[in-house]
Amino acid sequence: MNKILLVEDNENLGYALKSYLELRGFELRWAKNGLQGLQFFQKYPFDLCLLDVMMPEKDGFSLAQDIRRKNARIPLLFLTAKSLKADVLKGFALGADDYIVKPIDEEELVARINAVLRRAEPEPVVPVTYQIGSYTFDVDNLQLQRAGIIVQMTEKEAQLLQLLCQHENKLLSREDVLKSLWNQNDYFTRRSMDVFISRLRKYLADDPAIQIQNIYGSGFIFKIGNRDNAKPSKV
Repeated sequence: MNKILLVEDNENLGYALKSYLELRGFELRWAKNGLQGLQFFQKYPFDLCLLDVMMPEKDGFSLAQDIRRKNARIPLLFLTAKSLKADVLKGFALGADDYIVKPIDEEELVARINAVLRRAEPEPVVPVTYQIGSYTFDVDNLQLQRAGIIVQMTEKEAQLLQLLCQHENKLLSREDVLKSLWNQNDYFTRRSMDVFISRLRKYLADDPAIQIQNIYGSGFIFKIGNRDNAKPSKV
């Protein structure tokens, strides 16, 4: 039974979501503000966090940052008002896996939760690293290392970088990225993808031989100097 942390300050909505999700087989703990949500997260194990954006005491974005510091892998879903596009984009920039717009359709919420949980399930794979110019990319530990300095990535960042490595020197279409990592293609996910691409460019900026080229209207080409395609090495 998957354990979900629900953080929602609206009494009626929180009660309705808790009751519905429990009927659908999830185990819920409902926190009524951000501070209580952080306390629950520190005390109990969870498989997914469902966070309202606008809350007293501590908002959903601040709570997400605290959660990410403690667990970079746990899936995060934000609940946001329909008109607040900036909230959705900020949520993705913080590493959100998905969002749901209010008023909430319960069946859509369950479908999105199940989709995120499936993507988060660990697969039995041999540990792999990529040598990206002067960087070493440890896929399983979500780490990018150069000259003894380690960048701890989010799971979505690591997934995107691995996808680029797998298509080095080849056009990786925007459609393929959206389908592989977000399982949808709309305004918010397209903007989110651009945010993640920008973050990867910053992580890799100390090696000028590495480029993530934007091919207008098509996608991206990942280039590392003039070498042959990057090959993963088994650890």
